[in-house]
Amino acid sequence: MDLLAHLEAYVATADEASFSRAADRLGIAQPLLSRRIKTLEEHFGGLLFDRSRRQITTTELGVLLLPYARDVLDRAQRLRQVARSARRSRVCAVGVPADCAPAALARAIRAGTEHGITLGMRELPPAERVSGLADGSLGYALVRTAPEQAAFRVPLGLASAPAPDGTQGRTPRRTVHLEELRPRRGRTAAPAAPPPLLLLTEDQVPVFEDRLLRSAARAGLPKARIRPAGPAATALAETLAGSALLLCAEPFARQHGAHWAPLADRALHRGYDVSAAPGRAGAGDVPGWLAALLASAVGAVPARLDRPGPGADGEDASARLAARG
Repeated sequence: MDLLAHLEAYVATADEASFSRAADRLGIAQPLLSRRIKTLEEHFGGLLFDRSRRQITTTELGVLLLPYARDVLDRAQRLRQVARSARRSRVCAVGVPADCAPAALARAIRAGTEHGITLGMRELPPAERVSGLADGSLGYALVRTAPEQAAFRVPLGLASAPAPDGTQGRTPRRTVHLEELRPRRGRTAAPAAPPPLLLLTEDQVPVFEDRLLRSAARAGLPKARIRPAGPAATALAETLAGSALLLCAEPFARQHGAHWAPLADRALHRGYDVSAAPGRAGAGDVPGWLAALLASAVGAVPARLDRPGPGADGEDASARLAARG
């Protein structure tokens, strides 16, 4: 039994108080409508209409069930409307890092609406963004890659606790070399345990961790000094309390009131590409407006604008060695 069709016949007959008018309203033959009413009565185990008079009337059972029948039909109609809207709209899930700027993501969502695309932002770790593109659950994603091969770069640096008097945020920014993080031994007292260097989930990827460990070894930093951070809030709390250093991008540090200094080693910057799912129409062809807005959400700039020329001061020997592996 097509329950919806039978309920439509029931409701139309109750509204019109006539089999013929109800059949005309639904655009079906009257015998078909009568059969549907009879089948529904057999299904419910009682008469829905009293046919003993010239004008049919709704029975007590028919009156009792009528609002429920209307509710089922209304829900079915809303379901059809949602399905039609979903087919007409282009809904697209976008995988982004957890430390994106909300205002920048809002600009991307608004731009998508202007281009006829409904963008749904999903905060995911790097590996899940890659797998989401592969299985089609994501339409686009910011994907980590080596900075010298990436379309966009994000300078990384070390976040630390601000000075008690708050002067650190106003002092000129100084580039930090990993060698400077080696513990300094005092002459009379045992050196204090150096703070660990925490890695956010966004930087816990082989393309970055391998480079960082090699650079740290060259700088004389023990491997145990570098450890993955747990939740970002916990890592920030340790950093602001002065018990850890946090490797992160400048906007993320400034947003939470931490002092930030850039790393001198450019090979330790984040590299990003904006990629499309392989099965997507026009795969590999990411709209320029979307790529630019997603890059701005992570504080990235086009790599060509961030790459110094030969012999520039920003490029040191350790960066070139790390870039070559």
